[in-house]
Amino acid sequence: MNRPIRTLAVFTLVLFGLLLVNVTYVQVFRATDLDAMADNRRARDAECSSERGPILVGRKTAAKSVASGDRLKYIRRYPAPRLYAPVTGYFSCYFGTRAVESSQNSILSGTDSRLFVNRLLDLVGNNQPQGGSVLTTIDPRAQRAAYRGLLALPGNARGGVVALDPRTGAILADVSIPTYDPNILASHDFDKAKAAFTTLNAGPAARLISRSTETLYPPGSTFKLVTAATALSNGYTPDTMVRGGATLELPQSSHVLHNENGSNCGGDQITLTQALVVSCNVSFADLGLKLGADKLRDQAEKFGFNEDYLDQLPFNASQFPETLDDPLTALAAIGQYDVAATPLQMAMVAAGIANGGAVMTPYVVSEVRSPDLDVLSKAEPEVLHQAVSGSVADDLTQMMVDVVNTGTGKPAQIPGVSVAGKTGTANSARSRAPYAWMVAFAPANDPQVAVAVAIERSAVTRQDITGGGLAGPIARDVMEAVINQ
Repeated sequence: MNRPIRTLAVFTLVLFGLLLVNVTYVQVFRATDLDAMADNRRARDAECSSERGPILVGRKTAAKSVASGDRLKYIRRYPAPRLYAPVTGYFSCYFGTRAVESSQNSILSGTDSRLFVNRLLDLVGNNQPQGGSVLTTIDPRAQRAAYRGLLALPGNARGGVVALDPRTGAILADVSIPTYDPNILASHDFDKAKAAFTTLNAGPAARLISRSTETLYPPGSTFKLVTAATALSNGYTPDTMVRGGATLELPQSSHVLHNENGSNCGGDQITLTQALVVSCNVSFADLGLKLGADKLRDQAEKFGFNEDYLDQLPFNASQFPETLDDPLTALAAIGQYDVAATPLQMAMVAAGIANGGAVMTPYVVSEVRSPDLDVLSKAEPEVLHQAVSGSVADDLTQMMVDVVNTGTGKPAQIPGVSVAGKTGTANSARSRAPYAWMVAFAPANDPQVAVAVAIERSAVTRQDITGGGLAGPIARDVMEAVINQ
């Protein structure tokens, strides 16, 4: 064999070797990932022909598979679709999966490596493969209270509610309005499903977007909790005198900052507690200038800002800007400018204060089981960050109790229960009404639930939009639903 032929032969053998390596890699190491890809129609058709496992809320089924009577054999059904859609998401033979249907797809579809023995037995017995079950952390009473509260708002309201167990990070309620019916997307009539998908994604309503864990809003005065935490962690006390008054001239700027409704907050010098109780913009903007952007950012990140900490639901990380000059630092300290947060993030701020300063990693999956109901895994609560010390958390708690007892948070009061909270009204643009916020936890001396309510829009006049007035009653109802069980 002459040299050119030998070279060609070796080159060909190398190519065949590389081809065999690639085939092995794809079929052995990447098979699970490729099967799980949302646009893998062949894999989804196979999944639609097997019995997918249920998603459970408490003792009730929030998602299940039933016989379809067509070539795909099974269709997904959601008994309380609009109530639990932000949690379950959808399973569609055309569009793939979302939320828990997506993050827990391998268990629900039966393809998880932990179900290998089950798949082997199904193969030997010539049985249809079955998926495992997923138990969520959602409290049905809290979920219904949040859902009904948002629905009761006038007009075509938009907003989100998240409730957490501050001790563990378990998500007790996750509601987004307007919601949608995932049964439509699960339909085997793909033309109907495609039309529904387009409609649900259209316009400002954007029903498939989770306003509880995905949409970022300016947190407004609820962010003053973060600024207060920064101050208390840097030498201030609840009784430290801070700047009051009606206006603050921002440095390096001609802009003059005013308090809501032109208030002077009770005087030119007031305590830090009083500043929080009356939600004094001047006080907290001045605090931001004194503390500086770096300390504010560090404190915000200890509560979870600028971090990706949730993979079980659709999620966007909340934001505190990387660079700020002095006037923008003042605005950031009152939750404006480019500070942006989800209701989940602000619920975590409240929960961290309630939990002695320890912010827990949020989760919505409590337990997963095999088709035979063997427990495959249980959630283990984890501390995300120690945001503040226990003493700072205690001081903040008492300050928040004062907000509810004597300040802007009165609508969140629960008879016989001490409630800690903070309201917020956040401006975004002159062309639209402000956002209304309420964050709270209860009981203040033994916290069982922390909640955040954000209302994006509702049909009330601009002057009637307040965090306490709109969001406070919803927060109260959710906390009562958890406490009174």
